[in-house]
Amino acid sequence: MFNIKENQTTVKKEILAGITTFFTMVYIVVVNPSILSGTGVPFDQVFTATIIAAVVGTLWMALAANFPIAIAPGMGLNVYFAVSVVGSSNGEISYQTAFSTVFAAGILFIILSLTPLRKQLIEAIPANLKYGITAGIGLFIAFVGLRGAGIITANEANLVGLGNLHSPGVILALIGLAFSVVLMVMNVSGALFFGMILTGLIAFFTGQLEFTKGIMSMPHLPEKLIVTNPFAAFGDVIHYGLYSVVFSFLLVTIFDTTGTMIGVAEQAGLMKNNKLPNARKALLADSTATTVGAMFGTSPTTAYIESSAGVAAGGRTGLTSLTVAVLFGAALFFSPLVSAVSGIAAITSPALIIVGSMMIGAVTNIRWKELDEAFPAFLVILTMPLTSSIATGISLGFIAYPIVKAAKGKWREIHPLVFVFAVLFFIHLFFLEGH
Repeated sequence: MFNIKENQTTVKKEILAGITTFFTMVYIVVVNPSILSGTGVPFDQVFTATIIAAVVGTLWMALAANFPIAIAPGMGLNVYFAVSVVGSSNGEISYQTAFSTVFAAGILFIILSLTPLRKQLIEAIPANLKYGITAGIGLFIAFVGLRGAGIITANEANLVGLGNLHSPGVILALIGLAFSVVLMVMNVSGALFFGMILTGLIAFFTGQLEFTKGIMSMPHLPEKLIVTNPFAAFGDVIHYGLYSVVFSFLLVTIFDTTGTMIGVAEQAGLMKNNKLPNARKALLADSTATTVGAMFGTSPTTAYIESSAGVAAGGRTGLTSLTVAVLFGAALFFSPLVSAVSGIAAITSPALIIVGSMMIGAVTNIRWKELDEAFPAFLVILTMPLTSSIATGISLGFIAYPIVKAAKGKWREIHPLVFVFAVLFFIHLFFLEGH
């Protein structure tokens, strides 16, 4: 099934690679429920949904595409879901409505994955805007991590200021951040996960962490599905005018997943004639996981760049992904442990800050000496964290791009789809937003 011999690998090597990948990304089982439960979603619901989405996507990747790539709810979009879509709506947008937008994005992603439109959409988006979006999301989630840990706090004079560095929570977060960064610098597989373990142990022995419900329990499915009717989901999007939210989820997920898959596939030597074999099946893994995840209660999924750790350990086939999926399934038994740990911001915040620092690296690819390319990307990077909205950052970037390009006399370089998106974003941002 996995063509072990053809890919010049062994069962033992594949399983070890799967274990490596799992430990590099298992932090999401703690961080995702920590972020999303703040919107009112019951903790057990989002914990189970996180694992179901990871298992569905990674199993599909293993059995259909035969790739050593793992799928799970993505960092950045979960923060956007919690902070911008639900948190900034003043109670107007419930988490149930927000999950309708994720479901709609998942359905659209499935449709695009089955058609050539996906390739056209990816090629239409200017590269510098893609880099700006990645970097902007990085700053956004790092900001949320710093704020959650109390390292920065609200300040009347200039909006943001340094927090109380003497508070136990901030000290704990700084220790966890320092330890995790050191492990990352040393290229330790699972650095973020082991950083959480150390921070959790310190929190436990200093009385900040208590396991009142024990460590393990029998897994149980959520009492109900959050999204069950596709027509009702799209109806919510139309009723609340959440088009830019759906597009943001869709856009970021498509090129994030595509970019990650190509990068990991190149590392594993799986590219053939500069093309990704089984690309359609691989993209269906992510789009299906996003759709199923929304039904149970989690934000969009994506292919995890942490899969490269498993590839570095020798993973070449879907058996690596199958191992990851099995281990995620086993994590269902540790709900009480995860619930206790995710309630301590100092334990989860370092992961947000570090992942943000890695995403900001995309700025090095932006052509900064060409203002017509640099300014729209800069606008995206600047406005995402300052407005706490990925959609706003994307909107302003797409609006600015054709304006500066036309001013430079390079309007022929603008893809027609970019013009269309610019007009739609302009109408939404200036005439529909807040009305």
